[in-house]
Amino acid sequence: MTNKRKQLIIFLFEHSQRLYTAMFKRHESWKYSKNDLLQFPIESFGRHLGEFLNKNNFELIPKVERHDCYHVLCGYSTKVEDEIALQCLCYGNGKRSPYLYGAIILGVAILPDYYNYYYKSYKIGKSANAFHQFDYKKLLRIPIDDLRTSIFSKSQIQNINNNILNY
Repeated sequence: MTNKRKQLIIFLFEHSQRLYTAMFKRHESWKYSKNDLLQFPIESFGRHLGEFLNKNNFELIPKVERHDCYHVLCGYSTKVEDEIALQCLCYGNGKRSPYLYGAIILGVAILPDYYNYYYKSYKIGKSANAFHQFDYKKLLRIPIDDLRTSIFSKSQIQNINNNILNY
């Protein structure tokens, strides 16, 4: 039963993403490809972003590149429950958007089995230094470890590093 509920959320994500981007995102896309990012220095945030995209066989989605940055920065995979938990973390960190509200409300309603995980993620976002507002395109050359230590506690970074192998 959980798999059918996860498939419903995937369907909703896939179909709402284009509509949301067209209606709410007015800024320019980054115009970086996965291969461009893989040319960045090994320790850089940009290189880690490229590796995340490569492992998941993705390219950056124009105008919502920041979302994949959150995955890399926070160590969340692209599994449905991780997508929702990442939105909860971002909400805890102060991010507000119609898409975020929809993802959290529908995610918790459709997959309540993960409520404790969502709440834990929210608390991590709440206790971290604000990062939701960064211009990540300007941070691509920064070493990922420096970026993480400016945002998260040592124990949070340890948890991220333990999960990051899942990209």
